[in-house]
Amino acid sequence: MAKILNVNHLQKSYSSGNKTLKVLQDISFGVEENTTFSIVGPSGSGKTTLLGLCAGLDSPDSGSIELCGYILSTLDEDERALLRNQKVGFVFQDFQLLPTLTALENVAVPLELQGERNALNLSKDLLEKVGLTNRINHYPSQLSGGEQQRVALARAFSTKPKILFADEPTGNLDSETSENIEKLLFALNKDFGTTLIIVTHDIELAQKTDYILELKGGKMLTTQNPIADA
Repeated sequence: MAKILNVNHLQKSYSSGNKTLKVLQDISFGVEENTTFSIVGPSGSGKTTLLGLCAGLDSPDSGSIELCGYILSTLDEDERALLRNQKVGFVFQDFQLLPTLTALENVAVPLELQGERNALNLSKDLLEKVGLTNRINHYPSQLSGGEQQRVALARAFSTKPKILFADEPTGNLDSETSENIEKLLFALNKDFGTTLIIVTHDIELAQKTDYILELKGGKMLTTQNPIADA
């Protein structure tokens, strides 16, 4: 099966005062198309940094990343932004909805940026898929945390991304709401044929994915297939 993401010998450091903090050290892995993949590890292990590098939101000190057939280091910032706009979706722990827009308008934004003329109708259909038909004209402040994350999921899948990065997608939710969001995330991912990469500290969530990469102290400890290992 073709790889949608290839990471080779990734290194990333940050300067802190007179010290250099090594955040990621010699990280290499690949993710096949149409699979689910989780990155786990304790706080400070480099999970979110790794996700940002893979999505082209930041650049490594050394090593290479190939995303959707493009070597990220060969693209300028505008080209990376275009790649994300056309092929990448994001879901964040804190939802990142625009507070002055309704649920419907929030979902429509990425579609409108792509020039989709039928953005509002497509957005209505997506909000129906995530069970929010009666909340489409509500603003984020009028929605619960679980409802806001449902809007964020609808927005993330609206452009039919090839790959979706989810950073602690259930981190701000209670256990029951988390379970519902997880089911919805995996169901939408299957429906749209997307490759899903989840950063999480939740081992139970990670074990629901096809592959797990474990980080500790910026180093890769293991990659495993929980289904094969079960």
